[in-house]
Amino acid sequence: MLIVFAATALLTGIDQIIKLWAIGSLKGQAARPFLQIGSFDWMHLRYLENRGAAFSMLSGSRGFLIVFPLIMISACFYAILRLGKKHRWVVPALTLIAAGGLGNLIDRIFRGGAVVDYLDFQLMHFAVFNFADCCVTVGVILMCIGILFFDKELPEAKKRPEAKRVPYAQHAPALPEAETLPEAGERPEAPLRPEMLPEPAAAPAAAPETEQADG
Repeated sequence: MLIVFAATALLTGIDQIIKLWAIGSLKGQAARPFLQIGSFDWMHLRYLENRGAAFSMLSGSRGFLIVFPLIMISACFYAILRLGKKHRWVVPALTLIAAGGLGNLIDRIFRGGAVVDYLDFQLMHFAVFNFADCCVTVGVILMCIGILFFDKELPEAKKRPEAKRVPYAQHAPALPEAETLPEAGERPEAPLRPEMLPEPAAAPAAAPETEQADG
């Protein structure tokens, strides 16, 4: 978690440094081109103070816009602590979201409820945003990628429930057919087959008679 807190502090610091530069260099000035590729004018730098959420929604709800980010930032850190080891993609995604939320929260607390925005996208009508908003957006994209591609359902073989252990039975249940069997002492002896009878003992051979010599 120390790495997470350090990364959050670093990203928040970068956001605040850029905002201080924007306040000193862009406030009260006309918009200036920032990103041009060939004939395409992609982005301008234009100072704007936003007192609401995205696209100036919930303007004037300063209390809600302070309490809700605090809850979300705390939830991000809690989710990183609980899920970060099992789902590695959670750590960078939620760190970016927490850092972006904290950067804008500092503006709402210490700058009279106004968030400093300065990036004006030119290719389409879009809200003016800042570095903290970029962090939140990238974090949400990483979360979607992680959920869609890294947390797919396991194969059928792995989804089978584990076998439950059956408690040890001290006495085995009696089988129904066991009641019809005779007791050991009552079972009649089976007759022996002829080949199983013992052979009669052979008679002892007679001793040979000795002839007496005539004397």
